[in-house]
Amino acid sequence: MKISEFIPGIRNLNPLLYYTGLGHAVLFIIFIPLFILDDRLITGINAWIKPMKFALSITIYLWTFAWLLQYVKSVKNVKFISWGIVICMIVEMAIITVQAARGVPSHFNITSVPNAIMFSTMGTFIGINTFLVLYTLILFFTKAVNIPDHITRVAWRAGLLLFFLGGISGGLMVTNLAHTVGAPDGGPGLPFVNWSTVAGDIRAAHFITLHGLQLVPLIIFAFRDRVKFQLPFALITFFLYSALCIALHFLALSGKPIIS
Repeated sequence: MKISEFIPGIRNLNPLLYYTGLGHAVLFIIFIPLFILDDRLITGINAWIKPMKFALSITIYLWTFAWLLQYVKSVKNVKFISWGIVICMIVEMAIITVQAARGVPSHFNITSVPNAIMFSTMGTFIGINTFLVLYTLILFFTKAVNIPDHITRVAWRAGLLLFFLGGISGGLMVTNLAHTVGAPDGGPGLPFVNWSTVAGDIRAAHFITLHGLQLVPLIIFAFRDRVKFQLPFALITFFLYSALCIALHFLALSGKPIIS
């Protein structure tokens, strides 16, 4: 499918996820002038970079689910999953935005009762979202989905599995109340993503693993017609991508930056 056909396609397939994703895309645009005009820093970077990153990432996430949920047979399941992840993402985005406007960190911030409540609330809804992803993954391993093409089924199973496992590194960061290993949070980092260039940064491994939900199916779909043995190619793609994710986790936990 062409990109020009993708947007109208997901709008027709799942209006709730499409328009919520579109709302987050609009938020990303709104945050750009705030980034330019507001020079306050949070952990060493502009206060509005984190809301920009999350708005963009959530847009991609919601639109991905708008596409893959078309294969779920039960309308009740589709509505349950769709409304669940929409509520979870809206709560997370709202808290991230409020904390940015206040000029304080949203993640790992337990410096006061209100900050701790907001961080805890975010964690609760991310936990709910993780269980919704697990529920969707289970559906894709049963007859609850209708995907006649075996390679498409394998691609989405692989992507969902990676996204679910990406929650492990999220749990590590919450446990440590930090994302940097070997240095305090807020040091020198790569442009925009701000992954540390002087120490290990779990966010890099977390990001790459989570977005395996999109990247692994995209790679499989892009090259499947160019290879003779499609199933081995799909499995090799999944295992190589998984190896990359594991390597990035080991790199971060050993205190080494992804790029010096």
